[in-house]
Amino acid sequence: MSILIDQDTKVIVQGITGRDGSFHTQSMLEYGTQVVAGVTPGRGGATANGVPVFDSVAEARAATGAGTSVIYVPAPFAADAVYEAVDAGIKFVVCITEGVPVNDMIEVYAAVERSSSRLLGPNCPGLISPGKAKVGILPGPIHKEGPVGVVSRSGTLTYQVVDYLTRADIGQSTCVGIGGDPIIGTNFLDCLEAFEADPETKAVVLIGEIGGTDEQEAARFIKSSMKTPVVGFIAGRTAPPGKRMGHAGAIISGGGGTAGEKTEALNEVGVPVAKIPSEIPDLVARALRG
Repeated sequence: MSILIDQDTKVIVQGITGRDGSFHTQSMLEYGTQVVAGVTPGRGGATANGVPVFDSVAEARAATGAGTSVIYVPAPFAADAVYEAVDAGIKFVVCITEGVPVNDMIEVYAAVERSSSRLLGPNCPGLISPGKAKVGILPGPIHKEGPVGVVSRSGTLTYQVVDYLTRADIGQSTCVGIGGDPIIGTNFLDCLEAFEADPETKAVVLIGEIGGTDEQEAARFIKSSMKTPVVGFIAGRTAPPGKRMGHAGAIISGGGGTAGEKTEALNEVGVPVAKIPSEIPDLVARALRG
């Protein structure tokens, strides 16, 4: 099985006629994803990558019945794109756009919480259920179908870890990049809960990074609610306090959010934490063996 998306997922691309939207739509189509519509205001009636374009998400959803959208619009318009998708009844909104202002996201987060929709992102690579569908920018060829779920705050590090797993002949059920911004939609706990409920996910890799307390919260959830074994990795072990590392959320401040603290929290609930990414396949193999 998989979580969040599968071979039956129908996808709307918001910003399909832009450079990024067009490029990644073609990649999703080539992977086999059912991209059924695109949205660019003022371009309704056109086609892009062979996909019909509509002026609004509401029109696209009414014509196709799609329940998932992916957003590639520039940062100044990303919040409005999320609102539009939620208002149109889209149940799963994936926002790839980076640089969305935190003030915008505070309001977006509240609006999504009041709705029946789920948001993934922003500033994330999306997700992929190998062999079934991908929504976002993850490179399809490095993935392999299998029993290991992957959830990560870091996009590029996700690719590296997945490549290591695939080279070790360890396939993945679903790989989710949640993004590293301070305010995001779907988080570690959401994904861990979904993987725990998936009978075909036999182990999970959790890729964290310095900053915040998300990994400590994940550790508490693993202890209280998970039987599926989890393997961890924390990026930024050598980052000095006060130094921003990649994401807006990846910063140590006030003595909190260090790699050591996160590693200790995970170790205390029985989660082995790799020191370097290349150690992850061996730890996963051990977890799968029980």
